[in-house]
Amino acid sequence: MRRNILTAALVISCLSLVGCSTNNSVEQPADDLSQGNISDPAVSEAKLQEAGADCMAGSEVKGRPVRVVSTVAPLTNLIGLLAGDIGPIVQGIVPEGTNSHTFEPPPSSVATLETADIIFVNGMMLEDPTLELAKTNAPNAVVCELGTSSLPESDWIYDFSFPKDGGKPNPHLWTNPPNVLPYLSTIRNVLVNADPTNIDKYDENYVLVSRLVMNLDDAMKVATATIPKNERNLLTYHDAYAYFARHFEYDVIGAIQPQSFEEPSPKDIAALIDQVKSKKVKAIFGSEVFPSPVLEQIGKETGVRYIDVLRDDDLPGEPGEAEHSWAGLMKFNYITIVEALGGDASAVKAVSIDAKISDKATYPQ
Repeated sequence: MRRNILTAALVISCLSLVGCSTNNSVEQPADDLSQGNISDPAVSEAKLQEAGADCMAGSEVKGRPVRVVSTVAPLTNLIGLLAGDIGPIVQGIVPEGTNSHTFEPPPSSVATLETADIIFVNGMMLEDPTLELAKTNAPNAVVCELGTSSLPESDWIYDFSFPKDGGKPNPHLWTNPPNVLPYLSTIRNVLVNADPTNIDKYDENYVLVSRLVMNLDDAMKVATATIPKNERNLLTYHDAYAYFARHFEYDVIGAIQPQSFEEPSPKDIAALIDQVKSKKVKAIFGSEVFPSPVLEQIGKETGVRYIDVLRDDDLPGEPGEAEHSWAGLMKFNYITIVEALGGDASAVKAVSIDAKISDKATYPQ
Protein backbone atom coordinates (compact mmCIF):
# COMPACT_ATOMS: atom_id res chain seq x y z
CA MET A 1 0.00 0.00 0.00
CA ARG A 2 2.81 2.40 0.89
CA ARG A 3 4.46 1.80 -2.51
CA ASN A 4 1.20 2.61 -4.29
CA ILE A 5 0.74 5.88 -2.45
CA LEU A 6 4.33 6.95 -3.02
CA THR A 7 4.11 6.13 -6.71
CA ALA A 8 0.93 8.17 -7.07
CA ALA A 9 2.59 11.09 -5.30
CA LEU A 10 5.51 10.93 -7.71
CA VAL A 11 3.15 10.89 -10.66
CA ILE A 12 1.19 13.91 -9.48
CA SER A 13 4.47 15.75 -8.86
CA CYS A 14 5.05 15.44 -12.60
CA LEU A 15 2.05 17.72 -13.03
CA SER A 16 3.32 20.32 -10.60
CA LEU A 17 7.01 20.36 -11.43
CA VAL A 18 7.74 19.41 -15.01
CA GLY A 19 4.44 19.99 -16.78
CA CYS A 20 3.54 16.79 -18.61
CA SER A 21 2.22 17.64 -22.08
CA THR A 22 -1.53 17.93 -22.64
CA ASN A 23 -3.85 19.49 -25.17
CA ASN A 24 -5.68 21.61 -22.59
CA SER A 25 -5.65 25.25 -23.54
CA VAL A 26 -5.55 26.69 -20.01
CA GLU A 27 -2.08 27.28 -18.54
CA GLN A 28 -0.88 24.83 -15.91
CA PRO A 29 -2.09 25.93 -12.46
CA ALA A 30 0.54 27.19 -10.06
CA ASP A 31 -1.16 25.69 -7.00
CA ASP A 32 -0.14 22.23 -5.85
CA LEU A 33 -3.38 20.27 -5.72
CA SER A 34 -1.78 16.96 -4.85
CA GLN A 35 -3.57 14.66 -2.45
CA GLY A 36 -1.39 15.78 0.44
CA ASN A 37 -2.75 19.31 0.18
CA ILE A 38 -6.36 18.18 0.22
CA SER A 39 -6.50 15.71 3.07
CA ASP A 40 -3.50 14.76 5.13
CA PRO A 41 -3.15 10.95 4.92
CA ALA A 42 -1.71 11.02 8.43
CA VAL A 43 -4.96 12.38 9.88
CA SER A 44 -5.93 9.89 12.56
CA GLU A 45 -9.68 9.88 12.01
CA ALA A 46 -11.21 6.46 12.38
CA LYS A 47 -13.62 6.54 9.43
CA LEU A 48 -11.02 7.86 7.00
CA GLN A 49 -8.41 5.33 8.10
CA GLU A 50 -10.82 2.40 8.07
CA ALA A 51 -12.24 3.30 4.66
CA GLY A 52 -8.74 3.69 3.23
CA ALA A 53 -7.74 0.27 4.50
CA ASP A 54 -10.88 -1.28 3.00
CA CYS A 55 -9.98 0.16 -0.42
CA MET A 56 -6.59 -1.57 -0.36
CA ALA A 57 -7.79 -4.89 1.04
CA GLY A 58 -7.84 -6.74 -2.27
CA SER A 59 -5.24 -8.82 -4.05
CA GLU A 60 -4.03 -9.31 -7.60
CA VAL A 61 -6.57 -10.61 -10.12
CA LYS A 62 -4.92 -13.14 -12.43
CA GLY A 63 -5.92 -14.74 -15.70
CA ARG A 64 -8.86 -12.47 -16.57
CA PRO A 65 -9.86 -8.79 -16.65
CA VAL A 66 -10.54 -7.02 -13.38
CA ARG A 67 -14.29 -6.59 -12.91
CA VAL A 68 -15.24 -3.19 -11.49
CA VAL A 69 -18.67 -1.90 -10.44
CA SER A 70 -19.45 1.75 -9.75
CA THR A 71 -22.49 3.75 -8.68
CA VAL A 72 -23.14 7.32 -9.90
CA ALA A 73 -22.08 8.32 -13.41
CA PRO A 74 -19.41 10.95 -12.53
CA LEU A 75 -17.52 8.34 -10.51
CA THR A 76 -18.02 5.71 -13.20
CA ASN A 77 -16.42 8.08 -15.70
CA LEU A 78 -13.39 8.79 -13.50
CA ILE A 79 -12.89 5.05 -13.06
CA GLY A 80 -13.48 4.42 -16.76
CA LEU A 81 -10.86 6.98 -17.72
CA LEU A 82 -8.21 5.56 -15.41
CA ALA A 83 -9.01 2.06 -16.67
CA GLY A 84 -9.08 3.23 -20.30
CA ASP A 85 -8.39 0.34 -22.65
CA ILE A 86 -6.01 -1.34 -20.21
CA GLY A 87 -8.39 -4.19 -19.49
CA PRO A 88 -10.69 -3.69 -16.47
CA ILE A 89 -14.39 -4.04 -17.20
CA VAL A 90 -16.19 -1.08 -15.60
CA GLN A 91 -19.95 -1.30 -15.05
CA GLY A 92 -22.12 1.47 -13.58
CA ILE A 93 -25.31 0.40 -11.83
CA VAL A 94 -27.10 3.69 -10.96
CA PRO A 95 -29.02 5.00 -14.00
CA GLU A 96 -28.26 8.59 -14.93
CA GLY A 97 -30.92 11.03 -13.80
CA THR A 98 -31.85 8.81 -10.85
CA ASN A 99 -31.92 10.17 -7.31
CA SER A 100 -28.85 8.35 -6.01
CA HIS A 101 -29.80 9.10 -2.39
CA THR A 102 -32.95 7.00 -2.63
CA PHE A 103 -31.98 4.58 -5.42
CA GLU A 104 -32.85 0.96 -4.63
CA PRO A 105 -30.81 -1.41 -6.83
CA PRO A 106 -33.04 -3.82 -8.79
CA PRO A 107 -32.57 -7.60 -8.45
CA SER A 108 -30.57 -7.57 -11.69
CA SER A 109 -27.85 -5.60 -9.89
CA VAL A 110 -27.19 -8.52 -7.55
CA ALA A 111 -25.61 -10.61 -10.31
CA THR A 112 -23.41 -7.68 -11.33
CA LEU A 113 -22.24 -7.14 -7.76
CA GLU A 114 -21.68 -10.85 -7.10
CA THR A 115 -19.07 -11.11 -9.85
CA ALA A 116 -17.25 -7.87 -9.03
CA ASP A 117 -13.65 -7.74 -7.85
CA ILE A 118 -13.91 -4.06 -6.91
CA ILE A 119 -16.99 -2.00 -6.03
CA PHE A 120 -16.51 1.76 -5.93
CA VAL A 121 -19.09 3.92 -4.17
CA ASN A 122 -18.93 7.55 -3.12
CA GLY A 123 -19.75 6.73 0.47
CA MET A 124 -20.45 9.40 3.06
CA MET A 125 -23.87 7.71 3.32
CA LEU A 126 -24.89 8.59 -0.25
CA GLU A 127 -25.68 5.11 -1.56
CA ASP A 128 -26.58 3.17 1.58
CA PRO A 129 -28.97 0.67 -0.10
CA THR A 130 -26.38 -0.10 -2.78
CA LEU A 131 -23.62 -0.37 -0.20
CA GLU A 132 -25.61 -2.81 1.91
CA LEU A 133 -26.45 -4.90 -1.15
CA ALA A 134 -22.77 -4.99 -2.10
CA LYS A 135 -21.62 -6.07 1.34
CA THR A 136 -24.28 -8.80 1.45
CA ASN A 137 -23.84 -10.20 -2.05
CA ALA A 138 -20.17 -9.58 -2.77
CA PRO A 139 -18.34 -10.57 0.42
CA ASN A 140 -15.08 -11.19 -1.44
CA ALA A 141 -15.05 -7.93 -3.40
CA VAL A 142 -13.13 -4.83 -2.41
CA VAL A 143 -15.74 -2.22 -1.43
CA CYS A 144 -14.10 1.19 -1.67
CA GLU A 145 -15.82 4.35 -0.42
CA LEU A 146 -14.04 7.09 -2.35
CA GLY A 147 -15.43 10.04 -0.42
CA THR A 148 -15.19 8.50 3.03
CA SER A 149 -11.58 7.49 2.40
CA SER A 150 -10.47 10.88 1.06
CA LEU A 151 -11.96 13.56 3.31
CA PRO A 152 -11.49 13.69 7.09
CA GLU A 153 -14.76 13.67 8.96
CA SER A 154 -13.86 17.04 10.47
CA ASP A 155 -14.13 18.53 6.97
CA TRP A 156 -17.57 17.08 6.20
CA ILE A 157 -20.25 19.69 5.58
CA TYR A 158 -23.74 19.56 7.10
CA ASP A 159 -26.20 22.04 5.66
CA PHE A 160 -29.67 22.58 4.19
CA SER A 161 -30.51 19.13 2.83
CA PHE A 162 -28.03 17.44 5.15
CA PRO A 163 -28.48 18.82 8.69
CA LYS A 164 -26.16 17.46 11.33
CA ASP A 165 -29.02 16.20 13.45
CA GLY A 166 -30.01 14.01 10.50
CA GLY A 167 -26.68 12.21 10.77
CA LYS A 168 -25.78 12.30 7.08
CA PRO A 169 -23.18 14.72 5.68
CA ASN A 170 -23.35 16.38 2.30
CA PRO A 171 -21.68 13.75 0.08
CA HIS A 172 -21.24 15.77 -3.14
CA LEU A 173 -17.46 16.10 -3.13
CA TRP A 174 -17.14 15.59 -6.88
CA THR A 175 -18.49 19.05 -7.79
CA ASN A 176 -15.26 20.50 -6.35
CA PRO A 177 -12.08 19.69 -8.36
CA PRO A 178 -9.61 19.51 -5.43
CA ASN A 179 -11.80 16.83 -3.84
CA VAL A 180 -11.64 14.77 -7.03
CA LEU A 181 -7.85 14.44 -6.98
CA PRO A 182 -7.76 12.07 -3.98
CA TYR A 183 -10.56 10.09 -5.64
CA LEU A 184 -8.25 9.61 -8.63
CA SER A 185 -5.33 8.67 -6.40
CA THR A 186 -7.42 6.04 -4.63
CA ILE A 187 -8.87 4.65 -7.87
CA ARG A 188 -5.37 4.40 -9.31
CA ASN A 189 -4.03 2.62 -6.23
CA VAL A 190 -6.90 0.14 -6.10
CA LEU A 191 -6.60 -0.72 -9.81
CA VAL A 192 -2.83 -1.15 -9.52
CA ASN A 193 -3.32 -3.37 -6.49
CA ALA A 194 -5.55 -5.65 -8.58
CA ASP A 195 -3.52 -5.37 -11.81
CA PRO A 196 0.10 -4.49 -10.90
CA THR A 197 1.59 -5.47 -14.25
CA ASN A 198 -0.08 -2.45 -15.87
CA ILE A 199 1.08 0.13 -13.32
CA ASP A 200 2.76 2.32 -15.95
CA LYS A 201 -0.39 2.50 -18.06
CA TYR A 202 -2.55 3.40 -15.08
CA ASP A 203 -0.06 6.11 -14.17
CA GLU A 204 -0.22 7.57 -17.67
CA ASN A 205 -4.00 7.85 -17.44
CA TYR A 206 -3.77 9.18 -13.89
CA VAL A 207 -1.54 12.03 -15.06
CA LEU A 208 -3.84 12.97 -17.94
CA VAL A 209 -7.02 12.98 -15.89
CA SER A 210 -5.41 14.75 -12.92
CA ARG A 211 -4.16 17.50 -15.22
CA LEU A 212 -7.66 17.95 -16.63
CA VAL A 213 -9.08 18.29 -13.10
CA MET A 214 -6.42 20.83 -12.15
CA ASN A 215 -7.02 22.86 -15.29
CA LEU A 216 -10.74 23.06 -14.62
CA ASP A 217 -10.01 24.18 -11.08
CA ASP A 218 -7.63 26.86 -12.28
CA ALA A 219 -10.05 28.08 -14.94
CA MET A 220 -12.96 28.25 -12.51
CA LYS A 221 -10.88 30.40 -10.16
CA VAL A 222 -10.25 32.82 -13.02
CA ALA A 223 -13.93 32.85 -13.98
CA THR A 224 -15.12 33.27 -10.39
CA ALA A 225 -12.85 36.29 -9.93
CA THR A 226 -14.97 38.12 -12.53
CA ILE A 227 -17.97 37.97 -10.18
CA PRO A 228 -18.00 40.37 -7.20
CA LYS A 229 -17.84 38.34 -4.02
CA ASN A 230 -21.12 39.72 -2.68
CA GLU A 231 -22.87 38.51 -5.85
CA ARG A 232 -21.74 34.87 -5.64
CA ASN A 233 -25.02 33.67 -4.16
CA LEU A 234 -26.41 30.23 -4.98
CA LEU A 235 -29.99 29.13 -4.47
CA THR A 236 -30.31 25.63 -5.90
CA TYR A 237 -32.75 22.76 -6.06
CA HIS A 238 -30.39 19.96 -5.07
CA ASP A 239 -27.81 20.67 -2.38
CA ALA A 240 -24.81 19.56 -4.45
CA TYR A 241 -22.49 22.57 -4.31
CA ALA A 242 -21.43 22.91 -0.68
CA TYR A 243 -17.78 21.85 -1.18
CA PHE A 244 -17.63 23.75 -4.47
CA ALA A 245 -18.88 26.87 -2.67
CA ARG A 246 -16.40 26.55 0.18
CA HIS A 247 -13.47 26.22 -2.23
CA PHE A 248 -14.44 28.90 -4.75
CA GLU A 249 -15.95 31.30 -2.17
CA TYR A 250 -19.60 31.23 -3.16
CA ASP A 251 -22.47 31.50 -0.67
CA VAL A 252 -25.15 28.80 -0.85
CA ILE A 253 -28.12 30.66 0.60
CA GLY A 254 -30.49 27.74 0.28
CA ALA A 255 -31.39 24.42 -1.30
CA ILE A 256 -35.02 23.62 -1.99
CA GLN A 257 -34.81 19.85 -1.72
CA PRO A 258 -34.77 18.97 2.01
CA GLN A 259 -33.32 15.80 3.50
CA SER A 260 -36.72 14.12 3.26
CA PHE A 261 -36.80 15.00 -0.48
CA GLU A 262 -40.25 16.51 0.02
CA GLU A 263 -41.29 20.04 -0.91
CA PRO A 264 -40.38 22.83 1.56
CA SER A 265 -43.05 24.38 3.76
CA PRO A 266 -44.74 27.72 2.90
CA LYS A 267 -42.77 29.27 5.77
CA ASP A 268 -39.49 28.05 4.26
CA ILE A 269 -40.48 29.40 0.86
CA ALA A 270 -41.36 32.82 2.30
CA ALA A 271 -38.00 32.97 4.08
CA LEU A 272 -36.16 32.14 0.86
CA ILE A 273 -38.08 34.82 -1.04
CA ASP A 274 -37.03 37.38 1.57
CA GLN A 275 -33.43 36.20 1.37
CA VAL A 276 -33.36 36.34 -2.43
CA LYS A 277 -34.60 39.92 -2.30
CA SER A 278 -32.26 41.05 0.50
CA LYS A 279 -29.17 39.54 -1.12
CA LYS A 280 -30.20 40.71 -4.59
CA VAL A 281 -29.68 37.23 -5.99
CA LYS A 282 -29.15 37.30 -9.75
CA ALA A 283 -30.23 33.78 -10.64
CA ILE A 284 -31.98 30.76 -9.16
CA PHE A 285 -30.65 27.37 -10.21
CA GLY A 286 -32.91 24.40 -10.80
CA SER A 287 -32.23 20.85 -11.91
CA GLU A 288 -32.65 19.60 -15.45
CA VAL A 289 -33.67 16.20 -14.13
CA PHE A 290 -35.93 17.23 -11.23
CA PRO A 291 -38.23 20.17 -12.13
CA SER A 292 -39.06 22.41 -9.17
CA PRO A 293 -42.31 24.41 -9.22
CA VAL A 294 -41.18 25.98 -5.94
CA LEU A 295 -38.03 27.49 -7.45
CA GLU A 296 -40.04 28.65 -10.43
CA GLN A 297 -42.49 30.30 -8.05
CA ILE A 298 -39.69 32.02 -6.14
CA GLY A 299 -38.26 33.28 -9.42
CA LYS A 300 -41.59 34.77 -10.47
CA GLU A 301 -42.28 36.40 -7.11
CA THR A 302 -38.82 37.96 -6.90
CA GLY A 303 -38.32 38.76 -10.57
CA VAL A 304 -35.13 36.68 -10.58
CA ARG A 305 -34.24 34.49 -13.55
CA TYR A 306 -34.87 30.78 -12.99
CA ILE A 307 -32.34 28.53 -14.74
CA ASP A 308 -33.39 24.89 -14.64
CA VAL A 309 -30.46 23.18 -16.34
CA LEU A 310 -27.92 22.35 -13.63
CA ARG A 311 -26.91 18.70 -13.41
CA ASP A 312 -25.87 16.75 -10.34
CA ASP A 313 -24.76 13.37 -11.63
CA ASP A 314 -26.48 13.17 -15.03
CA LEU A 315 -23.67 13.51 -17.57
CA PRO A 316 -24.23 15.61 -20.71
CA GLY A 317 -23.84 14.12 -24.17
CA GLU A 318 -23.94 10.43 -24.99
CA PRO A 319 -21.67 7.60 -23.76
CA GLY A 320 -18.49 7.64 -25.79
CA GLU A 321 -18.51 11.42 -26.32
CA ALA A 322 -16.01 13.68 -24.51
CA GLU A 323 -18.92 15.68 -23.06
CA HIS A 324 -20.28 12.54 -21.39
CA SER A 325 -17.81 12.78 -18.53
CA TRP A 326 -17.15 14.22 -15.11
CA ALA A 327 -15.26 17.05 -16.83
CA GLY A 328 -18.10 17.67 -19.29
CA LEU A 329 -20.54 17.83 -16.39
CA MET A 330 -18.42 20.28 -14.40
CA LYS A 331 -17.64 22.47 -17.40
CA PHE A 332 -21.33 22.75 -18.25
CA ASN A 333 -22.33 23.58 -14.68
CA TYR A 334 -19.49 26.03 -14.11
CA ILE A 335 -20.26 27.97 -17.29
CA THR A 336 -23.96 28.02 -16.39
CA ILE A 337 -23.29 29.35 -12.87
CA VAL A 338 -20.71 31.96 -13.85
CA GLU A 339 -22.67 33.42 -16.75
CA ALA A 340 -25.95 33.47 -14.82
CA LEU A 341 -24.27 35.50 -12.08
CA GLY A 342 -22.92 38.00 -14.61
CA GLY A 343 -19.36 36.70 -14.78
CA ASP A 344 -17.03 35.87 -17.66
CA ALA A 345 -16.78 32.11 -18.21
CA SER A 346 -14.31 32.28 -21.10
CA ALA A 347 -11.51 30.66 -19.06
CA VAL A 348 -13.71 27.63 -18.38
CA LYS A 349 -14.88 27.49 -21.98
CA ALA A 350 -11.24 27.34 -23.09
CA VAL A 351 -10.52 24.12 -21.20
CA SER A 352 -10.43 21.01 -23.37
CA ILE A 353 -12.33 18.21 -21.66
CA ASP A 354 -11.00 15.53 -23.98
CA ALA A 355 -8.66 13.44 -21.82
CA LYS A 356 -7.50 11.52 -24.93
CA ILE A 357 -8.49 8.29 -23.18
CA SER A 358 -11.18 5.87 -24.28
CA ASP A 359 -13.82 5.49 -21.55
CA LYS A 360 -15.22 1.99 -22.07
CA ALA A 361 -17.38 1.95 -18.95
CA THR A 362 -21.02 0.87 -19.26
CA TYR A 363 -23.61 3.43 -18.16
CA PRO A 364 -27.18 2.31 -17.40
CA GLN A 365 -29.69 4.76 -18.86
